[in-house]
Amino acid sequence: MRTFVLLMCLAVGCLAQAPHPCRSPPLLTGATSVANEKVNAYAKYDYDALGERIRFKEMGSYENKTFGLDALLLFREGVMYTINHKNRTCKKERLKKEDFHPMEIPADATLLGQVILGSSSGPGQGLLVNTWYGERATPTGGKDKWLSTFTEFGCIPVSTTYYTDKTGWALSTFFNIVVGIDDPQQFFPPKFCQGAELDATADAANFYSVFKNIN
Repeated sequence: MRTFVLLMCLAVGCLAQAPHPCRSPPLLTGATSVANEKVNAYAKYDYDALGERIRFKEMGSYENKTFGLDALLLFREGVMYTINHKNRTCKKERLKKEDFHPMEIPADATLLGQVILGSSSGPGQGLLVNTWYGERATPTGGKDKWLSTFTEFGCIPVSTTYYTDKTGWALSTFFNIVVGIDDPQQFFPPKFCQGAELDATADAANFYSVFKNIN
């Protein structure tokens, strides 16, 4: 009986702890949807925070034009590949290394609240999540703003709303996430990309500049 009471006290104590900033597992595979005034897209992604690499295969609409694309972002190398499997061609662009941001809630984030998505009436009916707000200074003196919801246990992203002066608000939701990488080859460009030349004079690419390559 004493053991049972002790375990219950420990469990209640864990649940009573205040939420704290966290970082997601470094290797994730999953799906995401992204939407703002110009973009409405769905993508499957592979995320490697250790190697600072992201691969996403996406389909959707951009400025009312449907598209499908495959992009490999290698932040540590400072290179992004936009891959066209149909034509067996690649576009190789510069990528700012400092633009890689791990999936995390930084230490200076402000907690807005903790809620249960779904129901708390029975086991498995709800998901305990925390919602945070933060700002990030930009090189031009402005501020990007974000609002993120992560799970309390595991620090798995659920949704992020991000604002920049250039793009406005964009909503990303995350689902079907698995910890780990099924196929490490996803982080290597296909052989037909070997001849792609890097334009060192062009502006560095970012997430939204991928859509310039839509045909």
